[in-house]
Amino acid sequence: MKVLIVSDSHGKNTNLDRVLEQVSPIDMLIHLGDLEGSEDYIEAVAEWPYELVSGNNDYFTDIEREKMITIGSYRVLLTHGHRQQVYCGTDMIKEWAKEKGADIVMFGHTHMPLIENDDDIIALNPGSISKPRQEGHIPTYMIMDLDRTGVAHFTLNYLK
Repeated sequence: MKVLIVSDSHGKNTNLDRVLEQVSPIDMLIHLGDLEGSEDYIEAVAEWPYELVSGNNDYFTDIEREKMITIGSYRVLLTHGHRQQVYCGTDMIKEWAKEKGADIVMFGHTHMPLIENDDDIIALNPGSISKPRQEGHIPTYMIMDLDRTGVAHFTLNYLK
């Protein structure tokens, strides 16, 4: 199973299109908030299941703020992260996710990519596909692949 994970597109769908061209086919898309209208675009073009959560800039939407989904054998908690103060680190969001029974927590908000695999929980932030803040300022996204045995593997990717 191949899952594309993006965040913080801020209504700029050109880079989302470019990512989809680079990684298709996919089995699922996850967008971790600050869509700013991209939800309508995703709904229009989606040829695969998708999961969306709202971010701090998604003012007029009924998209959920957080949700728990299952990918393979993993319980995955999706959120934007601003309510868990991710600018101050990942301790709070990882503890919150563990309390909810998650194996993986995916979030955005910081526009900085991150893969942490410790404390019995995996924390992922794909960065931003439209307004990156890490050194080099190249838009980023992640791919989650489940291998034949159901083990998840994560790769951070840069938009070409």
